[in-house]
Amino acid sequence: MDPTSFYNALAEGYHLIFADWAASRARQGALLDGLLREALGEGPKEVLDASCGIGTQALGLAALGHRVFASDLSPAAVARAEREAAAAGLRLSGLAVADLRTLSDQISQRFEAILSCDNSIPHLLEDAELAAAAHHLRAVLLPGGLLIATIRDYDAMEPRPGELVPTPVRVLGEGPARRLVFQVWTWSADGRSYEVEQFILQPQGEGWSTASARARYRALKRDELSRFLTAAGFHDVRWHMPEASGFYQPIVTARRPA
Repeated sequence: MDPTSFYNALAEGYHLIFADWAASRARQGALLDGLLREALGEGPKEVLDASCGIGTQALGLAALGHRVFASDLSPAAVARAEREAAAAGLRLSGLAVADLRTLSDQISQRFEAILSCDNSIPHLLEDAELAAAAHHLRAVLLPGGLLIATIRDYDAMEPRPGELVPTPVRVLGEGPARRLVFQVWTWSADGRSYEVEQFILQPQGEGWSTASARARYRALKRDELSRFLTAAGFHDVRWHMPEASGFYQPIVTARRPA
């Protein structure tokens, strides 16, 4: 259930959980670019994508001219992001394997903006881990810099302690590219966290090949994350909900004081 093992296992097939990964890169990049321009003004920015995965947001922003440094705790994901950047003819300003909990110790450069998208922060299960990550995220920002993070809408979820809950099966692609994508969630007894097993099934001969990986998440509420950010020295903490932002998850933005 270690997140590094989870993302290492998924790295080569992670794009398969999207109906069209290239289109998602472009769409998310455009939405995040809008937030950057609104908060920091026009023009390309120095951005750290600190949970880059295989490059969904990093490549989307790089395609719009931002200078993006991409890091992740998964070596396999970082290697895939580097290959995808080359394949798309995009330049990343740097790549590194780095952990949110020790980020500013591992990356010496400082940035105008930092991202942590795709529900990455809730992998930090303990208060001490969240506090450490919030401290390091602030430390990597230049004065006046902007944090953008996204998490699942845990405020809208009803925990089901001790229960195993499958998500709906999505059928994506056609012909040889057809696949079935779904998750199985197992809630902890106290309802504060849950284990996710991600499944990707693809046709193989007369049957199906199955890839799966498992990780645990904290059911992190918005006010909890806001408190950790404020305690770490961020200000102007704001939440942008999907119905207003157009993004698929709630977004939190926060500023390092100038």
